[in-house]
Amino acid sequence: MQKVAIIGAGAISRAHIDGFLQFKDRCQIAALCDIYPDKAEAKKEEYGLGAKVVSDYKELLHDGIDLVSICLPPYEHARTAIDFLNAGIHVLVEKPMASSLEECDLMIEAAQKSGKVLSVVAQNRFTNPIMKLKKMLDTGLAGPILHAQVDSFWWRGHCYYDLWWRGTWEKEGGGCTLNHAVHHIDALLWMMGRPSQVQAFMSNVSHDNAEVEDLSIAMLRFPNGALGQITSSVVHHGEEQQFIFQGRHARISAPWKIYASSSKSNGFPEKNAELEEQLQQAYERLPDLPYEGHAAQIDNVLRAIETGEPPLIDGVSGRTTLEMIMAIYTAASTGEIVSLPLAAGDSFYTQAGVKQHAIHFYEKSGHIDNFADQEITTGTSLE
Repeated sequence: MQKVAIIGAGAISRAHIDGFLQFKDRCQIAALCDIYPDKAEAKKEEYGLGAKVVSDYKELLHDGIDLVSICLPPYEHARTAIDFLNAGIHVLVEKPMASSLEECDLMIEAAQKSGKVLSVVAQNRFTNPIMKLKKMLDTGLAGPILHAQVDSFWWRGHCYYDLWWRGTWEKEGGGCTLNHAVHHIDALLWMMGRPSQVQAFMSNVSHDNAEVEDLSIAMLRFPNGALGQITSSVVHHGEEQQFIFQGRHARISAPWKIYASSSKSNGFPEKNAELEEQLQQAYERLPDLPYEGHAAQIDNVLRAIETGEPPLIDGVSGRTTLEMIMAIYTAASTGEIVSLPLAAGDSFYTQAGVKQHAIHFYEKSGHIDNFADQEITTGTSLE
């Protein structure tokens, strides 16, 4: 039985609490922590938890906790995770992994030294549409992928960036590319691997109370010559999100859609119904996941602790996603084509470097301490 602590009782903590409560035979939520203890007390009462409530996570470092879920602002991730790892406690940390690659490297080092599990939340991988799309790509039926399109479309009102830590390079670490498209970028890298070159633009078109971008477009070149594009946004009404992969033989996507073409004698296309049927049958044979989203990733982390097997998403994977995001920020801020991997001496490797070199669109002039506890959106189902 793993004793679990939730560090941070904000909006996203609800997904973690709901997830852990699906595995009552394997874990117990033993503690809740927030700098505003009333928020933690409210969650404790709402869920009927027999959990200890503290305002300082350091009270839990030597309190018999086995696993923590870190649901704090990005600039707090590294310090908190490293403290728990050094205390011999497993860590599941919300996205993005940290606010800099330097911090990611320190977290990975702490995990390696402690021998404890470090996993970074990327719950979109643990959904039926994304897991099945990955498996369909792995079949090779669509042929080598020639072009990848990722639309990470979200919508957030102007007041979204009024929260005290949001909308700053120092505390949030970035805008929609980092904190919204991170899920889609993680999945793209899982499916396609790391690109070799990145070119990008970013802007702030609707949120003059934030330093960071609310819209970015990146173009990718992969080592095999394939190209990709990523649009990251919090200005798209409807929050419609999709992955489209154009293979040599067929197009497949999430939401699931297929189209296969064969060439006529003059080079023009005609539908390849036989391949489409083969793709559809292969897709329909894929089983659904027993759990989805945060619950599925929590199941994966618990299994890693119980069996010693590595989690699907470890610290190295979380760092790779942040590296891609920092490449987009570098390219968009400098106007240069950026080659991957990024070196340790890169100007966007440290949090101070990001703060110094990233474009500051506006200055954050005011803030509020808290929003009311309301339901939040975490992306479309892609069904």
